[in-house]
Amino acid sequence: MSINYKVLGEGFPIVMIHGWTLDHRVMMGCMEPVFSKRDGWKRIYIDLPGMGDSDAPEDIRNSDDMLNEVLSLLDNLVSNNSFLLCGQSYGGYISLGVAHFRKHLLRGICLIAPKVLTDNEHLRRPEKRILKYDNALMAELESRDEADFAEFSVVQGPDEWKRFQKDILPGARVADNEFLARIRQNGYGLSFKPEIGDQLEFPALVITGRQDHVVGYENQLELIERFPRGTFTVLDMAGHNLQIERPKVFEALIHDWLDRIEFATE
Repeated sequence: MSINYKVLGEGFPIVMIHGWTLDHRVMMGCMEPVFSKRDGWKRIYIDLPGMGDSDAPEDIRNSDDMLNEVLSLLDNLVSNNSFLLCGQSYGGYISLGVAHFRKHLLRGICLIAPKVLTDNEHLRRPEKRILKYDNALMAELESRDEADFAEFSVVQGPDEWKRFQKDILPGARVADNEFLARIRQNGYGLSFKPEIGDQLEFPALVITGRQDHVVGYENQLELIERFPRGTFTVLDMAGHNLQIERPKVFEALIHDWLDRIEFATE
């Protein structure tokens, strides 16, 4: 397998899929504080091909290939057993693809600022806004760090910067950009529409940011009929890195999702 992964804990498996150009650290950063207060969960954090410590095989040339690699890994790790799925941004898009092919095994899904469309014609996104400035902080950062942080941050503060520096920058700095450019050029979108399909009757959670100028929030709300057991939340003062900018409400929502799954499996 070309995919690097890290397993923490024991119990019911939950697979974590990060966003474009990042790695498993972004998911660990937001999810491990939740699981430090819960037992009985086996967390599987993966690095998508060409990102983190995963290889960038020549035969992976589009998102269909990326999805097939994830499916192969899941077949090896969880075999024919049930599991949960949690995906962020592009990882949320891939998660919808996994749900299309492995819905008989899924017992719950969580989508964090998920990408649900690849064609800009139908993609609705708000204008970029910064709601909290910290000019002193931004002036202290190196120009590259300042540019990266400013590009995605709706809330600029020392706590948000520390999380961004720890959870996001490391993965972004090691991604194989040549490989990822090839994926974009050859087919960033899947060959089918993973956002369309049968109703999925398991606890779901979709968290979006009201100020997310990267993937928006409106298109994600169209998934509401797909997930009859879904909680849909649009967070104010939150952009694409909503887990960093609204950590308390984010963690509360994850706890609620896991509570609903535990109740459903009793």
